[in-house]
Amino acid sequence: MRLTSVAAGIITLALGAYPAATTIASHPAAFQESAPPGPLGTSPNREAPPSEQQPQQLPQSAQPLQVQTTVVNVFATVRDHHNAIISDLAKGDFKIYEDGVEQKVDYFSKEVNMPITLAILMDTSYSMHNILVAEQDAASRFVREVMRKRDEALVISFDTDVNLLADFTEDPSVLNRAIHRAQINVDASGIGGTGGTIPSRGGGTNLYDAVYLACHDELSSEAGRKAIVMLTDAEDTGSKLSLEEAVEAAQRADAVIHVILITDFSQTSGVGPGVASKMSGDTGGRVINVRNEKGLEKAFDEISEELRSQYVLGYYPSNPKRDGSFRKIKVEVSRPDVKILARKGYYAPVR
Repeated sequence: MRLTSVAAGIITLALGAYPAATTIASHPAAFQESAPPGPLGTSPNREAPPSEQQPQQLPQSAQPLQVQTTVVNVFATVRDHHNAIISDLAKGDFKIYEDGVEQKVDYFSKEVNMPITLAILMDTSYSMHNILVAEQDAASRFVREVMRKRDEALVISFDTDVNLLADFTEDPSVLNRAIHRAQINVDASGIGGTGGTIPSRGGGTNLYDAVYLACHDELSSEAGRKAIVMLTDAEDTGSKLSLEEAVEAAQRADAVIHVILITDFSQTSGVGPGVASKMSGDTGGRVINVRNEKGLEKAFDEISEELRSQYVLGYYPSNPKRDGSFRKIKVEVSRPDVKILARKGYYAPVR
């Protein structure tokens, strides 16, 4: 999918064209019990419970009452105080709250095989010129190791433009070539990618625009687990959109943002850590600080481990309103001294 212009994206946002951030399924209202979600978190029709008496048959002209049920899926990674993944938790170890109200966990599983949809975002502004080659090598290794059958990924570079170097593909070799085509402050149309969106007048780093376009134009139409892995110093100096708009786009797309925060390679203003923390914290991701080339590989290893070590918690929200409001989510685990990565909320569907 070709990235659209930021201006077009702003118009779309103003018109409220985002899809709902939850899974909607229609099913007969009568005789329903819990059933596990489908492979992409959908809620299938559920069979009627057994009964000693046969229910009276409905006339053929009568149709079952159809209602819409919203299933909210939350992917959670849990680490102990040594930063090791905890993989032996059970359904009863979790509690989940929506806007402070505890919800019943209807579905639970340890998910390692559900397909992952990735967006790899590479900062190619001048501040990255000393580390770009190491970024490319580490990102290529990450793609080779994390990608499995049915996984998809795309590659975007951003500097004064936002450039799509490779659209969604399951082929690691295509992604590898795209990653190594990234160049400092070069329009992608000249190196085999999709040309930039709106070049900045006077230069800049279009970080927020890149996140918005990756989420709104690409990830929002995908299903299942979605994540952005971004290599950057997290300093935006040229975007048309704001940090808040970028974060909202990620939340509406159900995309988790992991930031590999590259520091000590250039002179920066110092705002990057705060920006990275906002993006990752509000979407359920994390920030990994990298101060040298060796740290890049370690950062990718940690993200790969998390993507393959997630619990899936599904619930039917007790608030039935379809008002488009943002609902805050909090996940708790019964064990002490743990760190939980999970999305912090979702936008309710609208009528």
